Amino acid sequence: MKTDIRNRKDIEKLVNTFYNKIKTDAVIGYLFTDVAHVNWDVHLPKMYDFWENILFCTGNYNGNPMMRHKELHEKSPMTEAHFKHWTTLFTDTVDKLFEGAKAEEIKSRAINISLVMMYKTIE
Repeated sequence: MKTDIRNRKDIEKLVNTFYNKIKTDAVIGYLFTDVAHVNWDVHLPKMYDFWENILFCTGNYNGNPMMRHKELHEKSPMTEAHFKHWTTLFTDTVDKLFEGAKAEEIKSRAINISLVMMYKTIE
């Protein structure tokens, strides 16, 4: 039986599962591996902090994701399809791992964040 997202350990499980999909994804994986050359040892803890702050208001995230996405877009233009695919992968990952109010909240927040990123990045 699935549980709701309750703590950082659950956030880490979600983020790790999601990015394991991303690394080999045929549609957007190259943006992370070939264009951004993501250092996963650095990126994953930032994502744990980001999502933990989004869901539990911890105040432990420090960063400027908008700037990073704009820089990435300059290197390799992203489209609405890229952002929609990211959103689908993320929400599918949440659905496979969790259920409950926090799971629904993180999906809703991810959709909204993706839309804002898309409009401000590819405008």
